[in-house]
Amino acid sequence: MASSVVRRLKLGSQGLVVSAQGLGCMGMSMYYGPPKPEPDMIKLICHAVDSGVTFIDTSDFYGPHTNEILIGKVGNEVVICALKGGYREKVQITTKFGIRMIDGKADIRGDPEYVWSACEASLKRLDVDCIDLFYVHRIDNHYTMGELKKLVEEGKVKYVGLSEVCVSTTRRAHAVHPITAIQPEWSLWTRDVEKEIVPTCIELGIGIVTYAPLGKGFLASGLKLAESLTERDFRQYVHCPKVYHLDTSVI
Repeated sequence: MASSVVRRLKLGSQGLVVSAQGLGCMGMSMYYGPPKPEPDMIKLICHAVDSGVTFIDTSDFYGPHTNEILIGKVGNEVVICALKGGYREKVQITTKFGIRMIDGKADIRGDPEYVWSACEASLKRLDVDCIDLFYVHRIDNHYTMGELKKLVEEGKVKYVGLSEVCVSTTRRAHAVHPITAIQPEWSLWTRDVEKEIVPTCIELGIGIVTYAPLGKGFLASGLKLAESLTERDFRQYVHCPKVYHLDTSVI
């Protein structure tokens, strides 16, 4: 497949240009069944980049940590690094921070010290000098955009994003440092963002990167997908909302 098949677009109004189609890597390491074979995932990433997909999405929470390590793999006797050998300059890497798993429970943290330590750890796992788009995965009471602004000034991060946020939080954050993109769930059956989030992003010049645009696979495979889910696939606990007709006037 030629790389020209996937068009490129400007995400937000800060200058970030990405492929219109991205590669979400969460399911390679968790949630959608057990972790997938590393050699197969390396090939998948390389195939996506060769096909024109340049926007690679991960998080330090995925695994945890193993998904970032996969993407930044240096290579060993079995596999060759997905983002080495000419791939790195072709892609935009986005990762997230803000959720830790402690004693089997998710802990939300975003204090200044943790913002920096999480960034340094992700840089090391991804084996890159700079993160193209750094999202706050979840917001807590100690969250501060000021530290993310400093990371941009230090050259460790190019652009800042937010995941799963409301309008008021988006506006407060954007007032401190320009937000390039937010990442909400948005599909034919999850359309809450259309009422307030989408108009706000249009107003402020913020891009939207949707996750689960195919309803976590249900809109692609239908309800028969539920019959094949393994014990380690969290989608067996997902409630399927009513599927609406898409109103393209809001896009």
